[in-house]
Amino acid sequence: MAASKLLASTLRKTLTTSSSFRRFSTAAAEAVAPASEPEDSMTIKGVKISARPLYLDMQATSPVDPRVLDAMLPYYLARYGNPHSRTHLFGWESDQAVETARSQIADLIGASPKEIVFTSGATESNNISVKGVMKFYKEKKRHVVTTQTEHKCVLDSCRHLQQEGFEVTYLPVGNDGIVDLEKLKGSIRPDTGLVSVMAVNNEIGVIQPMEEIGEICKELNVPFHTDAAQALGKIPIDVDKWNVSLMSLSGHKIYGPKGVGALYMRRRPRIRVEPQMNGGGQERGIRSGTVPTPLVVGMGDEAKLDGVVVNGSVERRYAGNLNLSFAYVEGESLLMGLKDVAVSSGSACTSASLEPSYVLRALGVDEDMAHTSIRFGIGSFTTEEEIDRAIELTVQQVEKLREMSPLYEMVKEGIDIKQIQWAQH
Repeated sequence: MAASKLLASTLRKTLTTSSSFRRFSTAAAEAVAPASEPEDSMTIKGVKISARPLYLDMQATSPVDPRVLDAMLPYYLARYGNPHSRTHLFGWESDQAVETARSQIADLIGASPKEIVFTSGATESNNISVKGVMKFYKEKKRHVVTTQTEHKCVLDSCRHLQQEGFEVTYLPVGNDGIVDLEKLKGSIRPDTGLVSVMAVNNEIGVIQPMEEIGEICKELNVPFHTDAAQALGKIPIDVDKWNVSLMSLSGHKIYGPKGVGALYMRRRPRIRVEPQMNGGGQERGIRSGTVPTPLVVGMGDEAKLDGVVVNGSVERRYAGNLNLSFAYVEGESLLMGLKDVAVSSGSACTSASLEPSYVLRALGVDEDMAHTSIRFGIGSFTTEEEIDRAIELTVQQVEKLREMSPLYEMVKEGIDIKQIQWAQH
């Protein structure tokens, strides 16, 4: 019982340190009914659910703020012109809306509107940054420095470059998830064309020392790219203080619509990229394709307990992300048992894989503990009542599974299971 109270206290303390709560519910962004009101039971993918679950998976996506939706609707219904049409009112008013959104996003990160390029999301922005920079400077720059815990689209972009003959250094991180600055500095070579380090990790929420990394890159005259999809709107961002040359942003992580993102590209000193998409030359030729006015408008408008481990740094982390591993509990069983709480075992981009999280493995987390990790993500619409309910259900399910675990029984009897030599069959 004491352990249950301590776990609940730790979860509540960590989760409620995020930004102030609003009256909206994550389970009903459309404002139809509170999440606590029962609905008819449903069966989805073979799982019977008695009501809509509490939503604590904010790192995967966030609900659209109703005010954002209000700002978007006119550009679907009345002001539907192509912003690249230069000869009539419909095009002019859409173009004006796009430029207003560009200024709003620039203001969030301390940039000039001329440095903002609209894309389909952070994945595309990351691809343009990593592959675009290296291909533009390929005659002199053949080396990239990144970390082992980057988003999959950054890692896959780096592997793509390796197939084309570029070299990539994948830096390890400490068991707190933070990159070693001396190792980073020592890995930069005369032919290094890019350093790419994620600002806030999407799985474990740790915040990298951005200003320090920026200083190293500035000293060694190397462009610095960061995936800031999980940082925008959650921690202070200043592109000059961070000294970043490129920054990837996403709309649906900040209560905006899915399908839109942005790329910051510094003008002085100027950073150049090779476009990754050919077409009509929109967005200064960097990202061809009609800019989706409604989506762009939407983006612009918005413990310790035995056997429970917080993954990543406790001090340097975004408070809306809590990644926990529960010893002696099978992760998939815990997720299935928490069908009334929408949480995940890690990044939505890799959660279909049965392999343990590569981010947690890079932290040095044991494979069995990596398999039991759960990511709790809260946002502006999460209520204290939802958090209390999620804590209660999590504690109940962990205790239930541990009661069925022979390993947990052995640990309670004082047996060191790591010293056991299991027989092979």
